[in-house]
Formats: sequence, C-alpha cells, structure tokens
Amino acid sequence: MDELLAQFLIESRELVDQAVDDLLALEKAPHDEKRFDDVFRAFHTLKGGAGIVEFAAMQTALHCAESALAAARTESRPVSAPDIGNCFRCLDQVIEWLDLIESVGAIPADVDPADIVGLFARAAPPVAALEPRAVDDPWVATLLSANAGVAPRARTAIRYAPASDCFFRAEDPLARIAALPGLLAVALGPRTPWATLDALDPFSCNLTIAALLASSPSEVGAALGAESRYCDVRSLSGRSGARADESLTRKADELLEAQLSLLESAKDAHQHGCIASAGLVAANVLRHVGRSSEAEVVATAAAVAIAESRLEPLLEAIGAAARGALSAGAAEPPTARRQDAGQTIRVSSERIDALVRLTGELIVSNNAIGHAVRLAEQEGSSLAVTLKNQHAALNRLVAELQRAVVGMRVLPLSTAFRRFPRLVREMSSELKKPVNLVLDGQDTEADKAIVETLVEPLVHLLRNALDHGIEDAVTRAAAAKPPVATILLRAFREGEHVIVEVTDDGAGIDVAKVKQVAKNRNLVPADDLAGLTDNQALDLIFLPGFSTATTVTELSGRGVGMDAVRTAVGRLGGQVDIRSAVGKGTTVRVTLPFSVLVTQVMTVEAGGQLFGIPLDAIVETMRVERDAIFPVGAAHAIVLRDRTIPLVRLADVLTRRATDQRDDSGPIVIAQLGGDLGAVQVDRIGERMDVILKPLDGLLSGVPGLAGSTLLGDGSVLLVLDLGELVR
Repeated sequence: MDELLAQFLIESRELVDQAVDDLLALEKAPHDEKRFDDVFRAFHTLKGGAGIVEFAAMQTALHCAESALAAARTESRPVSAPDIGNCFRCLDQVIEWLDLIESVGAIPADVDPADIVGLFARAAPPVAALEPRAVDDPWVATLLSANAGVAPRARTAIRYAPASDCFFRAEDPLARIAALPGLLAVALGPRTPWATLDALDPFSCNLTIAALLASSPSEVGAALGAESRYCDVRSLSGRSGARADESLTRKADELLEAQLSLLESAKDAHQHGCIASAGLVAANVLRHVGRSSEAEVVATAAAVAIAESRLEPLLEAIGAAARGALSAGAAEPPTARRQDAGQTIRVSSERIDALVRLTGELIVSNNAIGHAVRLAEQEGSSLAVTLKNQHAALNRLVAELQRAVVGMRVLPLSTAFRRFPRLVREMSSELKKPVNLVLDGQDTEADKAIVETLVEPLVHLLRNALDHGIEDAVTRAAAAKPPVATILLRAFREGEHVIVEVTDDGAGIDVAKVKQVAKNRNLVPADDLAGLTDNQALDLIFLPGFSTATTVTELSGRGVGMDAVRTAVGRLGGQVDIRSAVGKGTTVRVTLPFSVLVTQVMTVEAGGQLFGIPLDAIVETMRVERDAIFPVGAAHAIVLRDRTIPLVRLADVLTRRATDQRDDSGPIVIAQLGGDLGAVQVDRIGERMDVILKPLDGLLSGVPGLAGSTLLGDGSVLLVLDLGELVR
C-alpha cells in the first residue's frame, strides 16, 4: 500500500469517528448550527479525500449524504431522523470499504454504492428541478452588467441578506463575503429603505450583499457554512459566457500539465529552482480561475517540497489539481498538514510493540545485572561496589525508559467510549426504551491494551443495563421515574488503577430472583444458596449460563454476558464488582491496572519452587504461628482483626495434595481471591521486582491459575500466578 493510500485510511477513520459523534450530538440538539456545520464539513472532507484517491463509489455515497444535509441547510430546517439514520448507514458502508482497502492494499474496483444511493433517493421528497434561473433574475442580470470586466470568469452569483440580529451572534457579513473563494465583485445595498438618521438603529443589519465568484456553487456553499440559509446562491453555468469560461479552464489545465512535465524532467542541480517556479505558476493559474483553495494547497506543497528537497509533494498536489480532485473544503493531501503536524508523528502500533519487546528484554538484562551484583557482594569481590553503583544508574535509566514506553502506549478512554452513544441509540430504538447515555471521564488514560480490550465487556454491560435494568416507559411512569432513563458511563483514576463504572437508574437486581434462577439452572447447590449474603448472591450473575431473561433476544438472554465481562477483565488483571438497590438502579464497577506493560510481582517459594504473585493482588503479608491456624471443617482459617479469613497452603493447591497444616508456621500472604480476602500460606517470601509478563504457550497454554511467565536475573523462568483463578 502506498503512502497516500495509508494516509487516506488514517484520516478517513478519524473523520468517520468525528462524523458519528457530531451526528449523535445533532440528533439531540437539532438546532445547533455549529454541530450541523461540523457534520457537513466531515462528510464533505471525506468525499474530497475519496476524490483524491479516485475512489468513485465512496465519493458517490458520501455525495448523497452531503446532499441530504445540504437540503436541510437550504430549507432552514433540522436534519430529519431518517436522514440521520441514513447518514449512519452511509458511514457504516464507508467503514466496510476502508477495511477492505486495508486488507487488499488498493482501491476496490467492484464495489457498488447503489444501496446507499437508494436509501437517500427513497428518503428524498419530490422536488422541482434545482437548476436556478440565473440570467433571467433581475438582480443577477444587473450584477453581471455592472461588472462586465469579470463577468466571463464568474461561475456563481450570490445574494446575501444577513439576519438583522447577526451582530449579536458575532457574525460579520462583510468578513464572511470577503473570505469566499474566488471573489470577483461585490455590490452593497439596503434590504429595506434606509431610515432617517434619528430613527436609524445602528445595531440592526439592514444590508443586502450581492457578489460574483469564480468558484463553484458547492465551494461557495461550503464556505458560507450556516449563513447559507440567508443566501440565494445561483449557478452561472448556463449563461452565454460559460463557453469562454470552459475554454479558460482548459488552458489552465494545460498549464498545470506543463508544470508537471517541468518537475518530472528536473535535474538535481536545478531541482529547487524548478520546484519554486512550478509551484508559483501552478498556484497563480489556480487563483486566476477561482480555485483559490487549491492554489493554497499547491503553495503549501511547494514549500514542503523545497524544505525536504523532494519533488513528490508538489507533484501530488499539482496532479490532484489537474485532475480536478481537489475542491474547496476537500480533504487536505498529505503534503498540506495541520498546524500541529510538526509536533506529532504517526507511528504504527507494530513499531511501538517492537519497542515494548526491546524494553522487556532490557528489564530482564537489568535484573540479571542485579543478580550479578548480589553474587559479587557474596563473594567479597573488589568490583562489587563499582558494579552496585553502575547498576543503580542503569536501574534509574531503565525505569525512565519504562515510563516513556508506557506513556507511548497510553490512550484516552474516549477511544473506546465514543463507540457507545450510537450503540445505545440503536438498542434504545429496538427495545423502545428511551435512554440518555451520559459519558464522564473520557479523558482518563489507560494502556492501549486495556482501552481496546475494554470495549467488549462494556458492550455486555450496556446491553444488560438496557435489556434487564431499564424498565419500559409504562413501568417507569408507574414508579414516578422520568420517562427517559439514564445510563452513566464513568471513568477515573484511583492510584495505579483505572476505574470504569456503568450505572443505570433502572429497577435494580432482585436478590431473591437471582437465587431462584441459580437454583433452577442448577448453578449452585440449594443448601449453599441459603447461607449466601446479598453481595454473594449478586456475584452469582457472573456464573457461566446465568440469565434472568425469560426469552432469548438478539441483545441478551443466553447467559454469557456477565461471565464474559469477568473473564475479559480478569485476563487483564482486573476485577468486577456490582452494587444494586431494588427500584433505584445498579452500578457495575470494573477495576483495571493502568498498564499491562510492566507488572510488579513479589516472589514466593512454595513446595521447593519459586513463583511470582502480582503485587496488585496482595493486601498485606504477615507471619502466623501454627496455633493461630484453626480447622474449619476440612479446611483451615485464621482470624485477622476479628475477621475470619480462609487459609490455603500454596504448595497444596499447586500439587493438589493436602498436608497437615497444624504443624506448620510461616509467612502468610493476604490477597484478593475472587473479590474476597483470602490467606495464602507460602514457605518463604522473596523480593519485589518489575517484570514484563509474556503469555504462556506450548504445554502451559491455557493452564488455569497462571497469569504468565518472565525471566529472572539468573536466567531461570518465573511463573506468575493468578491466585483468584488458582484457588477458585
């Protein structure tokens, strides 16, 4: 895939995300002019980008969506719900095409936009022909005759009657007209006869501004933005001067082709001179024919080409202009960067992952040097002090590198959150339950792996909240609740953890019903259910196969949602907790580590082997004597601050063989085991260290209770345990 196409994919995906956000916001605030302009600009820029890479099908589909938006603007009305739905369908199709381009590395030749075109055709109301009567209108004829010198070059005529209160909306009508591309002539006049001086209201705009432009009506409409509702825009393509204008355009294209030939034949010795000359001529030609936006793109490309001593940026820009691919508001080619382009660099995730792997190897080597230092100290070597000092310096540099790499992998949670407003919108429509999704803490940052993996669990949580938690409108009315339910998706940092909460104001969870479902589905023995607390009963919803739904729908009911949530979160080293109040709602809290790149572990010895326990799971460590360990049935427990905590011996869990714990005393690790506190007895507690976990493969792949492995300083392999899974 060439560089231009790769850049097109990146920018198009960003524009699609922007368009989705703006459409959702516009649906909630139909009269928000800024959102409307943002939506229109996103579709227009996407269409322009498709034109640059010559993807005609995508250009056609986006043109239909853009036309629907333009019709709403022309008629000064909010965008209709069907049009917003069709715009979403259009963006879905664009995403499919982008995925196809990424997989094959080229623009597909056999795609058909007919489905999208048909959507908008069915939604469009029957209208009369849109071609205006240009020359026959008296104001157009007067404007052309008064400016005969520039009339042959004019492609568009406009008459702008700003709103009388435009000054109070920070709108400057003259500045708006002056900024239009290809402006040739302007005529001013009063909208109504001027009042006498003593009756004149200086704060009311009473102007009518007529203008001739060399740019096309679509370029003018894009530049006018929301003010186009106060404008009469007329095409002059049917007038007698159009033939001369077409001749002028042909000559301009010939001159652009000549500049391309000049650049292609440029030699190294004269390269800078050819770039400067070709760039200046091409820009002047484009300005002369009213294509000022393209002229600016070419001028910028020329500056970039001179600075980088490369012909390609200018060749691409002039080539695109010669093909007529660029238009006002079209997507900037790769050579025309935004102002912040010099401060940011796009780096592929593969390169960052490679840097992560190298950092991991460096951490292993650093641990090995630390091991060598300890050996030197034990042997009384004269180099021990020097080695220790150098290792301390290296340790500091490795820690700084580690933090820098972690920072490179950090993403805001908005990357994941932005997918959910539309998902909730569609589920709300399908279930006929009006819901308002509130997002909070989107700027909270987390590791890339956390952000990407979090999407699937949150989808399950939102589906459950809508399908099971939120009541229908009749039930909510009977409970004196607002007709529109609220779901809050909230994220925040808490120490080295990222907390994500999904809260709804629905019916809450009926604990008695949860126990009954668990009993009916034989998920828990009936004798055990009777002794469960409410919190323990709520935890049953995470069991595989648990569901309170009486029927299976496309959204839920198969009993895999909450189990999938806990499994996915647990795989990332996180936890899931749930709180609920009947009639008031439910909150599901997901606690995740900030980064999965580096894991802090504490080494322990059990059964003659060394293992690692993630430090996040450890609450505290202590030592108990054998008379402080009490038998409880076939198991054992200790009492910690008036609280009975079950005790397991790690060696027994690993070997699946029980020993007599009454004769043992030793260190105890108090840890989080499946959401509750548990005590794990080990033979010896070792050191704390930073490691990069590697997933297990081969024979150990999929073994429960193992979180991964890492290398120690002496070259041996350390298995890192998942205690919660191990003792479950």
